[in-house]
This record gives sequence, C-alpha cells and structure tokens, in this order.
Amino acid sequence: MASLYNQIPSVSAVFAFYSSFSAITVLFRRIMDDFVPKRFRDYVALKVEDFFSYYFRFRSSVTFVIEERWEYVDNQTFRAAEVYLPTRLARLSTGKLVVGSSSLKNPTNHLKLGIPINTVIIDEFEGIHLKWTLHSSETKFYAYEKRCFYLTCKKEFREQIMTDYFTYLAKSAENIMGHRENLKIYTYNQERYQWQPANFEHHTTFETLAIEPHLKKTLIDDLESFSKGKDYFKSVGRAWKRGYLLYGPPGTGKSSMVAAIANHMKYHIYDLQLQSVKDDAELRKILTSTKNRSILLIEDIDFGSDASRKRQTNDKEKDGEPQKDKKKFEVGVSLSGLLNFVDGLWSSCGEERIIIFTTNHKEKLDPALLRPGRMDIHILMDYCTPFVFKKLMAMYLKIDDHVLFDPIEKLVFEVSVTPAEVAQQLMASKNADIALKGLLESLETKKMRKEEDTRVEGEGDIEDPETK
Repeated sequence: MASLYNQIPSVSAVFAFYSSFSAITVLFRRIMDDFVPKRFRDYVALKVEDFFSYYFRFRSSVTFVIEERWEYVDNQTFRAAEVYLPTRLARLSTGKLVVGSSSLKNPTNHLKLGIPINTVIIDEFEGIHLKWTLHSSETKFYAYEKRCFYLTCKKEFREQIMTDYFTYLAKSAENIMGHRENLKIYTYNQERYQWQPANFEHHTTFETLAIEPHLKKTLIDDLESFSKGKDYFKSVGRAWKRGYLLYGPPGTGKSSMVAAIANHMKYHIYDLQLQSVKDDAELRKILTSTKNRSILLIEDIDFGSDASRKRQTNDKEKDGEPQKDKKKFEVGVSLSGLLNFVDGLWSSCGEERIIIFTTNHKEKLDPALLRPGRMDIHILMDYCTPFVFKKLMAMYLKIDDHVLFDPIEKLVFEVSVTPAEVAQQLMASKNADIALKGLLESLETKKMRKEEDTRVEGEGDIEDPETK
C-alpha cells in the first residue's frame, strides 16, 4: 500500500508537467501559425473533427448502402434516389454544386443541378434527420464507373426507413418521372460498358405527326391503356411491356413515329445497334441495364436473312477447317437471344417498357419475330395519302386549300411518294405557289418515269419470233 502511494506523482510534479506541456503547445501553435497556411490548418482541423464525430456517431447510427446494380440488373432504389435527390439540393451542407445546361439557345434558363460526389445532401422524413452521399469509383478490371448512395440515420429509425421512407422515395421518383420534360436518347458505349445519354429534342408529337386519323387514335388509345395496365399485366402473369413493329418504305415517318411515342409517354429512348453487340451474354447485360419507363428501339431489324447468313457462314467454316480460335466462330446475337428478352424469362427484368422494331422489309423478318406477344401491334408506315399531304401542307405552308391541291391529290393516288419527299418539296419555298408548283412538277416526273418503266417491262414480255 505504501509502495502504491509512493508511485502517485506529487502536486508540484503535475503542475510542472502541465506547465511544460502548455509551453510546448503554445510554441507548436506559433510555429503552425507562422509557417503553415491557414487553409491547410483549417483543413486538418476539419478532418480531425470529422474523424471524432464519425467515431462517436458510428455507435448510434446506421448506413444503408444502395449500389447502382443489384442482382444483375439496375437497382431501382438507386434510380429512384437519382431522380429524387436533385429536388433536395437546396439543403446541401457545403457550397459545392454541380450545374449544367444542354440548351445552346438559352443556357441560363435551362440550368440543371446535378448530384455532387462525396457531398452530404440533407433530407427529412416525418421528423427523421437523413444524410445522403453519392460515392463513385472506377472498377479494377473494367473502365466503368461504380456508384453507390450512402443513406445514414439513427439506428432507432431503421425499421421506419425500411418500410416507409423507401416507399416514399419510390413514389416520389415515379411522380417526378411522370412529369419530366427533358427526355434522353441513349447509345451503348462498349468501351465503358454503359449507356451514355444525349438530350432528345425531337419535337414531333401526335399533333404534328402526319398520319391517318384512325391510326393515330388506335395508337394513342393503346399507349394510354398500356400506361394504366400495371395491375392487369400482373393479374394475367405477363411482363408489363408492349411491342410495336413499324414497317414500310424508307421516308414514311418511322423515326418520327418513335419520337411522337416518346414525347407522348415521356419515356427515354435506348437506341440499340444489334450489329455492334458481340454475343447473347453481352445483349442480356445491355438490355437489363435499361431503365423502367423507357423505349428500346431496334431499327432496321432483318434477323431472318441475317441470322441465316451467319449460321451458314459458321457451318462452312467449321466444315472447312478445325476450330482453332473460338473468336473466329462467334456469330453475334442469335435470334433466340433477342426473343428471350422480348418475351422470355428475361422479359420480366424491368417493367413499363416499350420495345419498337423498325424495318423496310417486313417480308424478310424471321416468322418467330412476328408471333403474337412479341410484337403486339404491326403498324404500316405507307406512302403519302391525300390526308397526309393536306396535313403536311397545313404544317409547312400554313394553308388549308390551294388551286393546285386537286391535281396534286390525283397524282398522289397514281404514284408512290413518301411523306419525306413531299415535305422536302414543301420546304423549298415559303411561298405556297412556288412550293406546290415544284411538288406538282416532281409528281408529274415520277408519273412519267413510272409509265416509262411499265412500257419497257411490257416490251420485254413480248416474245421474240426468232427465238421460236
């Protein structure tokens, strides 16, 4: 007991140590003030404060990690946060903001706020204090960005966040997407293994689209029924999707029809070039990374002849020489690989999606693509009709009638002219007389060529007496 008492330092020793420590502290502070910049001192102090606050807060808080990908497909909770959080950027805890504009005409009126990396975004739900942070890093083996959100709150609110807040997050994002104005068109970047967006500013709507009234009504009614059909599709055990085939000659408005559908539904467009996809595995990865409430566009599809040609080439190479290099015998995307996403098991990965195929030659498509359930509606985009011509005339020349309308209407019935050709002639001049006269002359020339071709074909069918 006496030895323990003897080990306790005296009061004078404690004061001596305190005095020495204080002197060293004052000296160190003066050295820091004289030689270390204030910004650096503030930065170190902030980091020390963050470290200790994080350490003591860790025991009483919980953090939800929301990764961008989940079970091979896009994490819809991540997408919901990505849509919802820009509405909370006014509550940023720091002065860092990501701003941008894609409008070349008036960029200041179209400034948008983006989600900064590693910056705390504050939210509040039913009195619960929430902190969001977006983290980003590049993967080790692939040159694509891996992102995730951190959501932190007190542990006592964990169950409420799981049951109520995430539901609120999903509904808020759905409501925002339903009223979004800026649409995107995506193209797939194979080097970075991700879809890359660009602003979609095609202004064609069903009001400006030159198509027959019955076709427009049928299509709008079908789209409206589809958008409200979540419960119906679930009740019949079908994936919530719709497939359209747009077919017809070039220049008949297939691309404009896609734009009108996108603008009507407020859906983003994913433009996929099948020729650039390596194989079925890559196709699945590409398609499952598309978002809900979107359009998958596959233009100029001609799988019947193309797939057949690839299979024949592959068979010849296998018969001709041994298989030394596997890459040499890759045949790209198979028809079954595409159909498995259109209406197979993989079609259930996502919901509220529209798939649109376009072709100039419907007769060349593989019959398997045309079966019911794969392309629900086939839409013929045909040559110009009198109604379509009058619609174009009203849009481009701002007139409803003209003395040249009757002769032009007659020629429209006799020759095959596309809406694109008519529009090109109507845009030649703002003067209606000049524009319509040019269109009339163009149609007359087409008629003369058609009659000449018919005459030549008729002469070719006449049997030559010397061949008997």
